[in-house]
Amino acid sequence: MSKRISRVNELLQREIGEQLRRYYGGEESVRITISDVDTSPDLRQCSIYYSVIGDAKAIQESQTFFKRIGKELRQRVMQRVTLKYFPRFNFKYDPSLERGNEILDLLDQLDNEK
Repeated sequence: MSKRISRVNELLQREIGEQLRRYYGGEESVRITISDVDTSPDLRQCSIYYSVIGDAKAIQESQTFFKRIGKELRQRVMQRVTLKYFPRFNFKYDPSLERGNEILDLLDQLDNEK
């Protein structure tokens, strides 16, 4: 991955998180963390990975939330970030933080057994 794409990914991740906090500060967006952004080299597509605090119901609600606000969020970010081609946003749930917490819990259990 080129340095430019890395910088664009970091910029988009920061700006999407900021717009979520600023305009969608309700209970839905408080549980959501933008964990990663992966932009295609031609800047036409962007996968936005997010994690959610909560159970399966909270994950489903977050998917509905992003379907509802996705276009508006893209417009808000587009006003703040200037790129020759602005990518389309594809929101994807990222279970890696959940798996990391499970591993930490297992390690804590092993530590307590000793």
